[in-house]
Amino acid sequence: MALRKILNKSDEILHKVCKPVTEFDDKLGQLLDDMTETLKNANGVGLAGPQVAKLRRVVVIIIDDKVYELINPEITWQSEEKQRVLEGCLSCPNEWGYVTRPMKVKFKAQDRHGKWYEMEVSELFAQCVCHELAHLEGHLFTEIVEEFVEVED
Repeated sequence: MALRKILNKSDEILHKVCKPVTEFDDKLGQLLDDMTETLKNANGVGLAGPQVAKLRRVVVIIIDDKVYELINPEITWQSEEKQRVLEGCLSCPNEWGYVTRPMKVKFKAQDRHGKWYEMEVSELFAQCVCHELAHLEGHLFTEIVEEFVEVED
C-alpha cells in the first residue's frame, strides 16, 4: 500500500466526470488499498477516485472503523427527510459549511471483485455517500454550501 496525493479543489481533474470501472483486477485492488490508507492517514470519512487523480467511479468510506468500497455506485432512493449538516472535504482544506442532504439513501455498488450489492444508510453515512458520489460527477460540496463557517482546529 502507498499514500496517494489528495488533489486540491483547483485541480481540473476534480471537475471532470468519472468513467465506470470495467476491470476488476489487482490494479483496482491496489487503488482501493491505497485509497484506504490515504483516507486513514488524512483522518477523513470518504475519498473518491478523482481526489487521488483517478477518473474512475471508485469510492472508499470509513464509518465506525469499517471500510466500505463502492465501485460504480449509484443512489437508487433518497428520503424526503433532510438533514442540515456541517461538511468539509479533504480536497478543500480549511473550508467548512452547512449543506442539506437526505437523511437516508439507498445505493447499489460493486465490490472489488465486481459483485453487486445494495445498502440503505442514514445520517453521516448517507451524507458521505452523497458527498463522494458528487465527486464522481465532477462536483465539490462548496457548490451547494448554504453557509460557510470558520472551524477551529
